[in-house]
Amino acid sequence: MDQTTRYARLDLDEQELIKGGRHVLCAYTMKPKAGYDGFLATAAHFAAESSTGTNVEVCTTDDFTQGVDALVYEVDETKELMKIAYPIELFDRNIIDGRAMLASFLTLCIGNNQGMGDVEYAKMHDFYVPPAYLRLFDGPSMNIQDMWRVLGRPVVDGGMVVGTIIKPKLGLRPQPFADACHDFWLGGDFIKNDEPQGNQVFAPLKETIACVADAMRRAQEETGEAKLFSANITADDPAEMIARGEYILETFGENASHVAFLVDGYVAGPTAVTTARRNFPNQFLHFHRAGHGAVTSPQSQRGYTSFVHCKMTRLQGASGMHTGTMGFGKMEGDAADKAIAFMLEQDAADGPYFHQEWLGMKSTTPIISGGMNALRLPGFFDNLGHSNVIQTSGGGAFGHKDGGTAGAKSLRQAQDAWQQGIKLTEYAKDHAELKGAFESFRKDADRIFPNWRDELGVK
Repeated sequence: MDQTTRYARLDLDEQELIKGGRHVLCAYTMKPKAGYDGFLATAAHFAAESSTGTNVEVCTTDDFTQGVDALVYEVDETKELMKIAYPIELFDRNIIDGRAMLASFLTLCIGNNQGMGDVEYAKMHDFYVPPAYLRLFDGPSMNIQDMWRVLGRPVVDGGMVVGTIIKPKLGLRPQPFADACHDFWLGGDFIKNDEPQGNQVFAPLKETIACVADAMRRAQEETGEAKLFSANITADDPAEMIARGEYILETFGENASHVAFLVDGYVAGPTAVTTARRNFPNQFLHFHRAGHGAVTSPQSQRGYTSFVHCKMTRLQGASGMHTGTMGFGKMEGDAADKAIAFMLEQDAADGPYFHQEWLGMKSTTPIISGGMNALRLPGFFDNLGHSNVIQTSGGGAFGHKDGGTAGAKSLRQAQDAWQQGIKLTEYAKDHAELKGAFESFRKDADRIFPNWRDELGVK
């Protein structure tokens, strides 16, 4: 059934839609399946399935219903591009407070349309949220500025939070895990649970957290510096998440403000993220995105992109979000991914198709992880233009020849060198830990600093 007369309005102007402020705009790449109707007809069917329609005429449609149709307003078949305007009235709202929910956005805009028989593939690349809908989302309650306060730094340009992930990600019992935390904290700032860590039989959460809280106290006494820990509270049941969070805060006691809560936001979904955001608004909400590559990877032609995924996390209220290494680490990515960081951290930013004004909504802090070490940091900072990120190096810290403390110090020294505009090999001459990073990560050293051996006198 051709639904273009109802669900396609190519006469609509995008700037007028934005000016009107009553539509969420979404940009997709889409390809119709062979043997079905053409591009516009398939796009109209997609919009119908995403809003008020189905594949047949039904007797229950009235004039009001047609007023909340999703409308295809732009197509470019050569670029496989379609743009759809969704009236904000379509989206579900809480009965307790009238607030918006990301689950509804996903249900409509990335829902049944992903399984339509006449669509070969469709993937969202960008979306625009008008002010009237934006104000209904929670947004973040905490971000890197709150970490800087705990660390005693300036709240503007406080610099990189030096972090790690204890490796191996699974297999350590409570005390060895805490010992590794203590070792890193003697040189660094921040440690996060890796995403599978929780309440395994060989490392019960209550025992592990007690050991880590003690390690933090000892590290703070020895260094005279505040330390930070991100504890995984992800669970299927919101009651379990709350129980974990309350136990962790009670156990850390006077250091409760030094604790972030990690939530696996992709696999556990918006419900888990909002449970943490609303029940623990005074804790940094650490959004981990494990599993997102199933839909965001360039190899996947359905779902949504990493850019869309990260933009959604700011709406939900993530304090910090893993954004990859933008091609400078081991994970899939590209230098152009800095646009993701800009959308998270700036009050106005450009996406692939839409400009977004955040209207004062608190920023989400980029969290950088995945194969980074001290030698890779200057190039990363050059690309991003600043070092106000949380950076977590696992192997980049504990792979240092002199251990986790030296690894942590080498990361901090790399940032210091970059901030001062000093070449890394030059800075390493007077900083043993950074020099040790060159000797520890020789493959990267040879690639990035081909003359480092001569400059540092290393064979």
